[in-house]
Amino acid sequence: MRTFIVSLSNGLHQGARRVAIFCVCLMFATVIIQIVARYIFFSPPVWTEDIARYAMVWTGLLGATLSFKTRSDAILLDSVFPPRPHFLGVIAEAIQTAAILTFILPVIYFCFIGLRGGFAKGYLARQSGLTADTLGIPMVWISVAVPLAMIIILLHLAARWAATPPPASPRNDHTGQKAPTPKD
Repeated sequence: MRTFIVSLSNGLHQGARRVAIFCVCLMFATVIIQIVARYIFFSPPVWTEDIARYAMVWTGLLGATLSFKTRSDAILLDSVFPPRPHFLGVIAEAIQTAAILTFILPVIYFCFIGLRGGFAKGYLARQSGLTADTLGIPMVWISVAVPLAMIIILLHLAARWAATPPPASPRNDHTGQKAPTPKD
């Protein structure tokens, strides 16, 4: 099970990276079209600004998953304090995990379920009734980036814990050999 979670996390990381790179390229291309159309042809298309904005939303949210996976996210006070012993590292990881879950789980919940319960009042359901004015597409296609990014981070968090080797097993007192560890 551990290897499945880690390989799923790695696969999602690669997929998110490709989509984020595509979104950055799309954002760049639409901004260039906007600039050329505005300053050379004096007639900018109305859709380029929205595409660039929505590509930036997807890039930012997928970029957050990429930085979380690679641990490139902001780590406060690591440069101030000396390295901590292993057991304190586990406690710090547990506190960090609790903070991440405190943020991510309600976001995922309210993306699908409204304040009074029910799927019809969730964030995505409310967005599905809206349409982007200039593009004519349902806003849910832009808004789905929020729960998708949160779910990917949640899977990366599970992979982080699954990839962590279990603490060393105590040695058997009368044989001097390690006790057997459970298989995956």
